[in-house]
Amino acid sequence: MLRKIIVGLIPGIIVGGILAVVTADILLSVEVHAMQTTVNGWSTTMKCGVPGNNILLKAACALLLPAANLPDEGVYWTATVDGAGNTLNGQHHYILHFPPGGTPPNDAFWSLTMMNPQSLLVANPINRYSVGNLSGLAANADGSIAIHIQNAAPAGHETNWLPAPAGNFHLMLRAYQPGPSVLNGEYQVPPVQEVP
Repeated sequence: MLRKIIVGLIPGIIVGGILAVVTADILLSVEVHAMQTTVNGWSTTMKCGVPGNNILLKAACALLLPAANLPDEGVYWTATVDGAGNTLNGQHHYILHFPPGGTPPNDAFWSLTMMNPQSLLVANPINRYSVGNLSGLAANADGSIAIHIQNAAPAGHETNWLPAPAGNFHLMLRAYQPGPSVLNGEYQVPPVQEVP
């Protein structure tokens, strides 16, 4: 009799476990999308790293940004699409153009990192995985900065080249000790533009 009860319970436990995992995945996905703000193809959140009791938010932050700082220490933007909403792919050439004085305001540094769809750094022939205000980017005559994002080196613009893989990729822009305009949401990262 006990054996029949146990045998009868096992399928229910298995189904319940599977439903719990599926439900948790759906809830986390909803929370990740709800906590993000997306402008110009760049998504960010100011909710990660902040103390609190919202366990679902903490789980979503761990999924999205496993080692997030408090927003006062670091703000992170991610882009998987260009300004037109098309998936970023190394078969295309892109420019991220910061107008004069338009790089992320900060009291430490900012960087733009290339990642593959699994969020790993992308191997490339010059071993460059990120560029930023500490990497010697060349400004244009008007003081603007154009970062060239593509698979092959852009002739004459190698200093500002962030190598991309041949396939899909995403970008992560980080600002450490961000300025007030970042923290209050006034600063907006320019869109990544495809170059014909």
